[in-house]
Amino acid sequence: MNVLSAIFLGIIQGLTEFLPVSSSGHLVLSQYFLGLGESSDNVFEIFLHMGTLIAVVVYFRKMLWDMVISMFHWSNNMDHQTHLHNRFLVLYLGISTLVTGIFYMLFSDFLESMFTKPLLVAIMLSVTGLIIFSSDFIKDRGVPAMSMGPMRSILIGLGQGIAIIPGISRSGTTISLSVMSGIKRKDAAQFSFLLSIPAILGANISVIKDLSSLNHQQLYLYIAGFLAAFISGYMVISLLIRLIQQSKLKYFAYYVWVVSLIAIVSLIIY
Repeated sequence: MNVLSAIFLGIIQGLTEFLPVSSSGHLVLSQYFLGLGESSDNVFEIFLHMGTLIAVVVYFRKMLWDMVISMFHWSNNMDHQTHLHNRFLVLYLGISTLVTGIFYMLFSDFLESMFTKPLLVAIMLSVTGLIIFSSDFIKDRGVPAMSMGPMRSILIGLGQGIAIIPGISRSGTTISLSVMSGIKRKDAAQFSFLLSIPAILGANISVIKDLSSLNHQQLYLYIAGFLAAFISGYMVISLLIRLIQQSKLKYFAYYVWVVSLIAIVSLIIY
């Protein structure tokens, strides 16, 4: 892999992490078809995910700061309701994250084995298309994320766990499940973005021991990919929120169906 390849993969990661088209699926297929490295290079993929993580933190910095402040303000004053709502949001994010973590621990070997199976990844992209296509036809019932309750947060956490499968979009699955369970569209998008923070951090912690084995050349390439993922990821967050509010995810469904079909045919023929 050279620096241009690292930047190219970083851009793919940044664009597809938040767009409901499966970043992991695109990375696996890109690396396989373009010969840009082994799909099992988990440390490089973690660097790319870290770029998108920083993009989320920077974009939602005010909201995240308000949530932190609310965890230390328990007095019954004028801002009591605001702090209470923020604490509920933190609670539901915690429940979803815990459910995802348990799911991963139970099925980690099975999930990780799929990263070496491009044909399965291509098929899973078509499943992503079905998930996001159907969400556009669900009526927005207007439930705010802070009022979702434990059962919805458990459901979303399970969806995020299943989306570890490459080809299944994490953002598409969590946003679609949120909308289908009644959460208003804008809150569904924001909750999905915020939920990515502990998920990506958890993935980084699991491979932190591997970072010490990187040489200077690898680190240089990985940082290039990280920066590309950060810049491209930050650019698409606000765009996706607007598209979700306008029920336009179906256009991404058409895209992933085309990519899935091309990949499946190519893999079978060659």
